[in-house]
Amino acid sequence: MTAKTSENVKTYGAKGFREKFLGPENPMQLLFKSNSDHFFCLKMEEMMQLQYAVPPSKHSCHTILFLTSGTHIIKIGFEEYRSKANEMIIVPAGQIFAIEHINTKHVGFICQFHPEVLIGKYGNTEMLNDFDFLKIGGNPKISLSESNAVFITNLFIRLQAAYIEPGITNFNIVQSYLMALFFEMNKNNVKIAKTGNASAVLSSKFKELILAHIKINHEVNYYASLLNVTPNHLNKSVKSTTGKPATKWIDETILLEAKYLLFQTTLSISEIAMQVGHEDHSYFSRFFKKHEGITPIQYRKMIDKS
Repeated sequence: MTAKTSENVKTYGAKGFREKFLGPENPMQLLFKSNSDHFFCLKMEEMMQLQYAVPPSKHSCHTILFLTSGTHIIKIGFEEYRSKANEMIIVPAGQIFAIEHINTKHVGFICQFHPEVLIGKYGNTEMLNDFDFLKIGGNPKISLSESNAVFITNLFIRLQAAYIEPGITNFNIVQSYLMALFFEMNKNNVKIAKTGNASAVLSSKFKELILAHIKINHEVNYYASLLNVTPNHLNKSVKSTTGKPATKWIDETILLEAKYLLFQTTLSISEIAMQVGHEDHSYFSRFFKKHEGITPIQYRKMIDKS
């Protein structure tokens, strides 16, 4: 199946996201400098909260949230993550996320940076491949020990200072602080590939593949062949590890991508159907309604009204 569209699929940039969900007149906008589209680091409590819930969206920047108190809830991909003090949440650039719960009950830091910030002294090296949390499908939640939380807090304070310092931001310093932060995060990160059993490793690879191939194929057999296992073995491994069969993961990926496209683009229903691997838009509409209870058109209208 080949997906065709009449427009480029839009991914939010930093400024566009802020204007959409904070509101252009929000006093918090004054905290952002001219280079904040590429990098910023601020305290959560300094920033006024989102004015609107965020439907399934994609952002062009990596986002790291570090809580020092309170709670924060965000949906990344298919899963909802609730984080508390001394926990971090990472939303990689290009990852679909949603924020349904708006609250002011969290304190900490938010750091956002475009992938281009890492290009240069440390970018374009195999070193960056060691940071699983920067990859779509990687582990987005990191829990810190009390001692490591102290080191992490100090790094965020330094990143904040580098951002708010008058004049042009020194990105050499920002790169150095970010790399130090990544290594500290890696010490606490749970890497399935190294610590999990064979089923967990296989399930992790399967989830990565469906994210990359959802426009091409929806059959379990296809993914099993890519992983060099039998469909039965793949199904058993995925079900035992995640509690959901492989077909459920495929269906959820289709729905998640469709919701993002319905909200963040003006593509027609037929074009969106093609983008998620359905050449028959009528079948896609029936598939969407079966799982969501409303048609794609109704979903788009509902999002527009909210």
